[in-house]
Amino acid sequence: MTRQVAPSILAADFGRLREQVNEVVAAGARVIHVDIMDGHFVPPLSMGPGAVEALRDLDVILEVHMMIEQPERQIEAFAQAGADHITIHAEATPHVHGTLQRIRELGCRAGLAFCPSTPPAMLAEVEVDIALCMTVNPGWGGQSFIPSSPGKLERMRALLGDGPDLEVDGGIDRDTAGPCAQAGATLFVAGTSVFGAHDPGEAFREISRAAGCG
Repeated sequence: MTRQVAPSILAADFGRLREQVNEVVAAGARVIHVDIMDGHFVPPLSMGPGAVEALRDLDVILEVHMMIEQPERQIEAFAQAGADHITIHAEATPHVHGTLQRIRELGCRAGLAFCPSTPPAMLAEVEVDIALCMTVNPGWGGQSFIPSSPGKLERMRALLGDGPDLEVDGGIDRDTAGPCAQAGATLFVAGTSVFGAHDPGEAFREISRAAGCG
């Protein structure tokens, strides 16, 4: 399967957002990760559908990671704003199956995310295009990678089979991307390690090489 690094704009300088996104796109980024937080499911509060609209003219895949309660209330707004992927959290709604189905009806790839302590057994009960493994506790950027995460990725890949993407999010850099790739990951969210670097484009390329992106 094709592997790709998805720079997360949560870690970008919002005063230079377009400039920094253009840097990583010029370096080869084809997926841009947009974190949505409501101040309830996770403590921080972040951007809304307007952030997706602002980037929609770029020739990239825009993936929305909804760290919010009751995501079923918001998915239509993000789909209309231009999201290509919409990922919800297994812990955030009792209506996981129906919400994933609705995401597909809206023309997006449907993803399901799991916090570090959440067992991934639900993957046997639902159909997903993307399964996202949090390798830090969700909410704050710049956290350290949880060392046991590759083992969880292996279990998730076994449940998924070969078709869906397995995404890893949290503490991904040139040192952690390789072990995650070996465990079956195909999408690698990188925030601080890209946009916190002196040269975001080169940082993106380094992580892509470490992940074995072709």
